[in-house]
Amino acid sequence: MLLLRPHSLDEALDALAAHPGATLLAGGTDLMVRANYQGLRPEVVVALRRVPELQEMTGSFIGAGVTWSRLAASPWPGLAGAARTVGSPQIRTLGTLGGNLGTASPAGDGLPFLAAVEARVEVASRDGGTRRPAWDEFLVGPKRNSLQPGELILGVRLPPSLPERQEFAKVGARNAMVISIASACLVRSADGAVRIALGSVGPTPLRARRAEAVISAERHPSSAAVVEFGRLVAAEVRPIDDHRSTAAYRRHAAGVIARRLLERALA
Repeated sequence: MLLLRPHSLDEALDALAAHPGATLLAGGTDLMVRANYQGLRPEVVVALRRVPELQEMTGSFIGAGVTWSRLAASPWPGLAGAARTVGSPQIRTLGTLGGNLGTASPAGDGLPFLAAVEARVEVASRDGGTRRPAWDEFLVGPKRNSLQPGELILGVRLPPSLPERQEFAKVGARNAMVISIASACLVRSADGAVRIALGSVGPTPLRARRAEAVISAERHPSSAAVVEFGRLVAAEVRPIDDHRSTAAYRRHAAGVIARRLLERALA
């Protein structure tokens, strides 16, 4: 196995240009599970922890190498709340937002926030330059993204103005260190516009757009409207049965989470 350790973005892009099929290693919290338990044996690994450009975090940009422990103290309440639910302190110290995007698991805790705020993913390659697909153009299926050979995830671009009310919650077999059975991030603007994105209840993170439209039409939603919002969200998700949960329970949990997050945002 060839291990490359670039110390700058230019060096990382050069390494990927020379080895377009290389495996990228950041925190390794997902990759090492595949290596230890699923027999992954990559020929070339590009280790990214020494690339400073990927560690940047500004008002509108979050680098792919920013860890969950840093995000837990970030100024975005929806993302900070999600970050605090990720694994153990050790996992949060190593795991990165870019890892969520690279793995593209529907259960990625940071992905509902990106979908709710309509973030764009910034990727680059030596020959193709930089592109910024929308979150739903990048996350295209269960553990599938639109990253091309030779491309590197640089980070995510957030809109210049984000709703102040941001709420996140997830349901799992226990309260911490667990892969979510269902998760959601809800944001509400001052004008009453609501967006909600859910994880673990579809092939990718998904938006409950009908529920959003109905509740956004009410500036001061009644208790009945909040309950109806939860029902509409449950109707829009596309869960499956697997070893962690049944589809029926995921659908129920999605509706309950949605209602509770809206209640928090209205409080």
